[in-house]
Amino acid sequence: MTRFVDRPEFTDLVLGFEHTAFRLEVRDRYNEPSEAEVLHRFLSSGQLDDSYMSDWVEELGPRLAGGQRMDRVRVVSEPHSDYTRFGLALATYNTAAGEDIRYLPRHQAAGLDLPEHDFWLIDSTTLLILTFDDDDVLLGADLIDDPAVVVKHCYYRDVARRHAFPWIEYKTRVDLPESP
Repeated sequence: MTRFVDRPEFTDLVLGFEHTAFRLEVRDRYNEPSEAEVLHRFLSSGQLDDSYMSDWVEELGPRLAGGQRMDRVRVVSEPHSDYTRFGLALATYNTAAGEDIRYLPRHQAAGLDLPEHDFWLIDSTTLLILTFDDDDVLLGADLIDDPAVVVKHCYYRDVARRHAFPWIEYKTRVDLPESP
């Protein structure tokens, strides 16, 4: 069965993970209204205000230090979109909080049979397939409880992680400047 969950419930499900949370990101652009000002400043100056990520780091840092795990694989086009460059810079803070963020160039992902949709996999049992509007704004997610579909997404997670470069390696590979 599939059930649509709106943003507040979606956020609660993601942050409610007990052991692991994994996200596959396949879009070159995300239009998150709360990021608009920070993204604009980053694109014009190349600088990030670390206070933007402080709530995320405070929320997740102790949980991840205590043994919970949050991973992401970002499938990215090269050359990078503006949003991908922004995400690479933000990863400084995500990884400092303990997240494992990896990058998979789109041309390398092409032969891996990965899905073309973003998803969160929570504790390897709960699947959230993200839904966006035509302007790339996140609307919520389809909550999937079909065990076969969940297991297939566990497979996607494992394949993506195996082939992706850890953020620290990827940022060196693509010759990104050091973060602030």
